[in-house]
Amino acid sequence: MILRPVGAEACFTLADLHDRAFDRPWSAEEFETLLQGPGAFAVLGEAGEPEEARGFILCRAVAGEAEILTVAVDPAARRRGWGAGLVEMAAVIAKEAGAFDLFLEVAADNTAAIALYAATGFDRVGLRKGYYPHPDGAKDAVVMRRTLNT
Repeated sequence: MILRPVGAEACFTLADLHDRAFDRPWSAEEFETLLQGPGAFAVLGEAGEPEEARGFILCRAVAGEAEILTVAVDPAARRRGWGAGLVEMAAVIAKEAGAFDLFLEVAADNTAAIALYAATGFDRVGLRKGYYPHPDGAKDAVVMRRTLNT
């Protein structure tokens, strides 16, 4: 497992992974714009020879707080530690950037992701009703926080 920070130059790789992981993927242009914003950073996970992208995490750290914007792991590589590795590296980078807390929103019905975040030190701190648009009706988001100053 190779985890390394990447910038806007990786926008097509991130968009490809996001497309494999989500029903409503973000475009390469969206990733490029986000990564050029203040405090934005991404970590790419790769494996194999030659290295093949398996997952990534995109975050932003500004004014003492950080947030996970999205995490994507190739469905063929899930349940093998990629998500936890990406979260842990992002937490280190966020702390080095001066963040005291790392926040995220996750769909309330995404039990696998909620379990991953709980296992990596996140606690539930709130609920955003109707946060995620969905064809079957808006879905709630659980707000979670991990303290980084420990």
